[in-house]
Amino acid sequence: MVAEAELIRQQSVPLLDVQYHPKAISLKHQIEDAPAISPTTSERLHPSELVTAELLSSQEEFCQVHLDYSLFVVGIATFLPPAPPEMLERLADLYNVDVIHAEGILDAAIDSAVLQFVPSIRSGSFADIGPRRCMEDEHIRIDDLSTHLGSLYKLPKPSAFYGVFDGHGGPEAAVYIRKNVMRFIFEDVSFPQSCEVDNDFLQEVEKSVRKAFLLADSALADDCSISSSSGTTALTALVFGRLLMVTNAGDCRAVLCRKGEAIDMSQDHKPMYPPERRRVEELGGFIDDGYLNGVLSVTRALGDWDMKLPRGSPSPLIAEPEFRQVVLTQDDEFLIIGCDGIWDVMSSQQAVSLVRRSLRRHDDPEKCARDLVMEALRLNAFDNLTVIVVCFTSSDHREPSLPRKLRCCSLSAEALCSLSSFLEGAASN
Repeated sequence: MVAEAELIRQQSVPLLDVQYHPKAISLKHQIEDAPAISPTTSERLHPSELVTAELLSSQEEFCQVHLDYSLFVVGIATFLPPAPPEMLERLADLYNVDVIHAEGILDAAIDSAVLQFVPSIRSGSFADIGPRRCMEDEHIRIDDLSTHLGSLYKLPKPSAFYGVFDGHGGPEAAVYIRKNVMRFIFEDVSFPQSCEVDNDFLQEVEKSVRKAFLLADSALADDCSISSSSGTTALTALVFGRLLMVTNAGDCRAVLCRKGEAIDMSQDHKPMYPPERRRVEELGGFIDDGYLNGVLSVTRALGDWDMKLPRGSPSPLIAEPEFRQVVLTQDDEFLIIGCDGIWDVMSSQQAVSLVRRSLRRHDDPEKCARDLVMEALRLNAFDNLTVIVVCFTSSDHREPSLPRKLRCCSLSAEALCSLSSFLEGAASN
């Protein structure tokens, strides 16, 4: 998972078509033309320190070449992803410099540039009963998790928590999970306490959330006030600093918008999804007309104990969640979390495009969530509808509306005569 996040980080840095001509020029001219470097980057790199020792050398030509190369590397490091090793080696051979030193400059500059992005979190939500006779959806929305949990919890900042729970067989299971999910996740003694996001923190968070899903599933079996035929899908999203972690069991969906492109952050656990179908059939279950054992339209859910085997036995219907995570960059605009009522009538890309247009009009995630639900109803959605829209940028970047431009055209002399004759005839009538 960490490797995947690293790959995304590298791809988010735009690649510029830069050509470098190794022509020796004066130190003054070289420094004046070098691209500006942010204070944070320059403090880490200290480019002047890299060349001072070389300037004192008696080998003037070698000093100038090393200076050119060092400034060149520092100048492009903020914009280019890490160069391939063979390219660095060729440059090193050409300029007689240390390739390891050059790689260090690139990595340090890129790390500094990427780390400058900090999500500014705000969200909105909207729910509608749709054409159903009762509402079985529940959701939770917390933009500032640190404040919500209190000073006893030490978490990376910013931190946020969201969840959508789509009930079936009655609302009891979804209501129970919405009321207790925070307790199951954050009151676990093993939930990590840290201000930094590293590999150990990620692993411990994933372990705690997985345990919370399974504990919640067992709690539904133990609660006599909840029918054994009541169940719910569950999708949660955690934001810790620049980390986005999505946990899913069922067919709710989370979709990330990256520069207008929809990126699914969860997999719908439908009976017809090949990996789920294979798992179900290997455990003795069957798929009938798209339904698990001819009854349920999902293969993972919390509750539904009338369909599950006794605890400890492998079951075709499970509460085991799947995880997806990504490191957010300045290209990531917002996250949509919605129940299957939305995705039954709309693709991920259609939803992203609609929300993006709405944000450009009014920059209000609450209105965006409502717009999405209203569009789903217009498309004849047949289920309850619940949507959360989470923005990762501040509210001060809305595109200004441009004044309408008047189109001008010219007419030929013949056209003007014809128009004049037409108007005179109309006036005489």
